[in-house]
Amino acid sequence: RIGVGSVSLLSRLNDDLKLAMKAQEKTVLQVIRMIKASLQNEQIKLGRELTADEELTLLSREMKQRRDSLAEFEKANRDDLVEKVVAEIAIVEKYLPTQLTEEEIRQIVASVIEDTGVTSTQAFGQVMGKVMPQVKGKADGNLVNEIVKEQLNNL
Repeated sequence: RIGVGSVSLLSRLNDDLKLAMKAQEKTVLQVIRMIKASLQNEQIKLGRELTADEELTLLSREMKQRRDSLAEFEKANRDDLVEKVVAEIAIVEKYLPTQLTEEEIRQIVASVIEDTGVTSTQAFGQVMGKVMPQVKGKADGNLVNEIVKEQLNNL
């Protein structure tokens, strides 16, 4: 996962790229190249190396794009594209920290609601603002959003 030892995300991607080339894994190659391009574009834009946190943000964005695509393809009954995106998601997941379970997210949300003392759904933004930094890169934002709404509605 990210930050394991002192191996940067870029060097992990380069190592995995070489392995994928040798194994002729087209989908893996394609996804790694896309992630590398995003990383390099971001570095160029910022004019410096990315921090681990920025790498995580970028990977989360890559994952979100694929999850959004997956939802669209499922709605359109495009099973051919669904399969492709599911495979891509599995590849991107390898570079993200271990994902939180729904129960772990629920506990984080419940403790934030308790700590902030909010009492209505109007505090949605406040709760999300405190929950998201705790689950960054470790949870799907849409799921977090649903859980926060559900728990606020049950107050």
